[in-house]
Amino acid sequence: MALEGSRRQRRGQIYVALAAVAWSTAGVLQRQLTLDTSTQVFGRAAFAGAALLVYVAVVERGRTLQAFRSVGIAGVAVALCVATASGSFIAALNHASVARVLFILAVSPVLAALLARVTLGEPITRRAVLAMALALAGVTVMLGAPSEGSLAGDGLSFVAALAFAVMIVITRWRHDVSMAPATCLSQAILVVAFLPFSSPGEIRGDDVVWLAALGIGQIGLGFALLTVGARLIPAAQVGVITLLEVVLGPLWVWLALDERPSTLTLVGGAIVIVAIVFQARAAPPEPDDERALPAPH
Repeated sequence: MALEGSRRQRRGQIYVALAAVAWSTAGVLQRQLTLDTSTQVFGRAAFAGAALLVYVAVVERGRTLQAFRSVGIAGVAVALCVATASGSFIAALNHASVARVLFILAVSPVLAALLARVTLGEPITRRAVLAMALALAGVTVMLGAPSEGSLAGDGLSFVAALAFAVMIVITRWRHDVSMAPATCLSQAILVVAFLPFSSPGEIRGDDVVWLAALGIGQIGLGFALLTVGARLIPAAQVGVITLLEVVLGPLWVWLALDERPSTLTLVGGAIVIVAIVFQARAAPPEPDDERALPAPH
């Protein structure tokens, strides 16, 4: 029995790690696109929405419409948060380095702890306060390297982080929100919102391949792997393992495109990661099921 439990945990850790690897490809894939920002967001969301719709249909065994109806108002709110975060994330990548965007985005669990205290009355421990101070210090260090970002890039990254933080708080408040339909709905929202500003006719050739990789591989496959893996290990472990995305994302663009983060960005990012790991050890327990999962961006 103990051996089976150990194997189950190992499988969960591998699946979650593979999900983080899939998510970490966003930066290097986005860098291949030759499209404007609105078309990038639209195209990625179209492929992601289609992939997630298929996933929901398979998992729900044909009860797709019921799955979407079950998310309720809270699910719509989660979808709006994920849509805001996803759109802001891609836009931020057009104004800042991949490392800078991912490191700032990693602050979202710390922001969530603060928002949960204000909105849900969750207590903030000394460990959590220290984690917040560390994360703030890390971001401050990163902001000392202005050559890698801009006001627009940093602002969009913070918007994405805040949107994810709100999403985390909502899922803590309403555990009945199913993340798969909500994430699929978020991509549909992006398609509708960005269609008037995008140029779908310009999506051709290699851009189709890169957008498909972003939507189907980076979001769709990443979410599916996370869903399977998160059912096998505690939620706190999931949060820590998914930090691989923050480590690997800058590494891929460094190796493939020679996009080298500055020393200040690396130091600040390392401080943020330490803060998140520190915070995860003090995080309140959450249900170990698909509804408590972080959403892809």
